[in-house]
Amino acid sequence: MRSAMKTPLFALRRKGRLAAMILAAALGAVSGCPAAFAQVPAMQASQAPGYYRMMIGGFEVTALYDGSIPLGVDLLKGAGSEELARLIEHGFVPVSPNGVQTAVNAYLVHTGKNLILVDAGAATCLGPTLGAVSRNIEASGYSVAQVDAVLLTHLHGDHACGIVGPDGAPAFPNATLHVAEDEAAFWLNTEIAAQAPQDAQPFFKMAQAAVAPYRAAGKLKRFKTGERLMPGVEAVPLHGHTPGHGGYMFASDGQAMLIWGDVIHSHAVQFVRPDVSIEFDTDPQQAIASRRQVLADAVKQKYWIAGAHLPFPGIGHVRHAGERYEWIPAEYAPLPAN
Repeated sequence: MRSAMKTPLFALRRKGRLAAMILAAALGAVSGCPAAFAQVPAMQASQAPGYYRMMIGGFEVTALYDGSIPLGVDLLKGAGSEELARLIEHGFVPVSPNGVQTAVNAYLVHTGKNLILVDAGAATCLGPTLGAVSRNIEASGYSVAQVDAVLLTHLHGDHACGIVGPDGAPAFPNATLHVAEDEAAFWLNTEIAAQAPQDAQPFFKMAQAAVAPYRAAGKLKRFKTGERLMPGVEAVPLHGHTPGHGGYMFASDGQAMLIWGDVIHSHAVQFVRPDVSIEFDTDPQQAIASRRQVLADAVKQKYWIAGAHLPFPGIGHVRHAGERYEWIPAEYAPLPAN
């Protein structure tokens, strides 16, 4: 009985470490596993393409990641620095010396009749960490030439600069550009631009340069607040962040999604404290009122939300959490089979 228990493993203890290494290598070769001394592969150091797809009824929605930009916490107004810091920490939001990481998202909606892009990212206007919308459209299986309508929530550079290519030509050559009348009347007005403070001048220049090639080609269409733009697509006024800021409600087969632009810049702060504004709001009190109203509507009607500055893909629902609101991100899921 004693000799029968002398398996190779018992024997290795007597024959030393070298025999153990030889056996381990042999077993690795047999099993297909690399030997213990094989070289460790290099890290890939790259992220997956920035798109995410889901269905809203019969509409296909593709979220597109333009990149991220740091926003200083001091840009948020209406709460003390200690409370802001606590809320940001509670939300596990990374903080760097330059501020908090803030996503910039756009959305491509295939309605079956139109391929619609809502916002287009920043292109090269705001630095090298942004400008990936067109690239991610291609990665998602579409091309910029297939887009036939671009709807802008407003004319800030991180939403509008991406509609123009590096050569100054339209980045979406076959698309009509749709901008709210109130928004165009403000940012594209040369007299208002000339009277604006010096630190606001770049915002006017970005907006006017982005729109210029579409206007020259007769492809700029201004619409009125609340107008139905296409079948299943309605403009929703959300004024305050800018004079004509708004969102777009997409409705199909009993489901709906509101792509709401810049209602929320800081998800860690403004769902909890909707009364906190941001430095970029042209009318902070109106922006707060719009945010309160749309949050209440989103809870009551339970429609999907897609936000330009919510963590990518920026899609989810809003619900009450006591006296506050809470963001519930979409769960990753495959598309239903056709």
